[in-house]
Amino acid sequence: VAYRLRDMATDALAVLDDLGIDRAHVMGLSMGGMIVQQLAIDRPERLLSVTSVMSTTGDPDVGQATPEAFAILTGPPATSRASAIARHLEGNRTFGSPDHYDPDRLTQAAEEAFDRCFYPPGVARQITAVLASGSRSDGLRTVTVPTLVMHGDADTLIDISGGRRTAECIPGARFEVLEGMGHDYPPAFWDRWIELVADHAGVAATP
Repeated sequence: VAYRLRDMATDALAVLDDLGIDRAHVMGLSMGGMIVQQLAIDRPERLLSVTSVMSTTGDPDVGQATPEAFAILTGPPATSRASAIARHLEGNRTFGSPDHYDPDRLTQAAEEAFDRCFYPPGVARQITAVLASGSRSDGLRTVTVPTLVMHGDADTLIDISGGRRTAECIPGARFEVLEGMGHDYPPAFWDRWIELVADHAGVAATP
């Protein structure tokens, strides 16, 4: 195992340090949500608020993918720009928001992602880091940072039970279900998303 989620959380702190930011409102999606959870456990003094989206606690009885979604996540990696785009489209057809599949928008996003950085070994190491890090439930029960947990009820890559468990573990956490959202964030959900996160951060920042 090259690294675990705790190492990735330390990388996030390094960014705050480099920018001279003592405390921040931090949001993470999917694996990013796991990293934010680890930050809240290990370094709560650096956080003003936490938002964990479409994520889970690492417990094996919640947040599991459907067989179809798991097969795409763990299948052979793309080998070219064209195959990376095709894989992205297939993934969104399988675990994205079912009523908001937009191939033109998704193709553009896949093209930009490929051109920015295409490195399948890194993806494999990230999946390994998630699996090797185990459950955070016990640690989450000690979290005192104001926490918002968001999850789509159409998510088949990380089942919504993972979000529910996260909110159940963290004392005082707020749990919000985004109806019809899968493991993605199409424009149809942006207004609601922004409203929830802005409200959460505003309340957390109020003395």
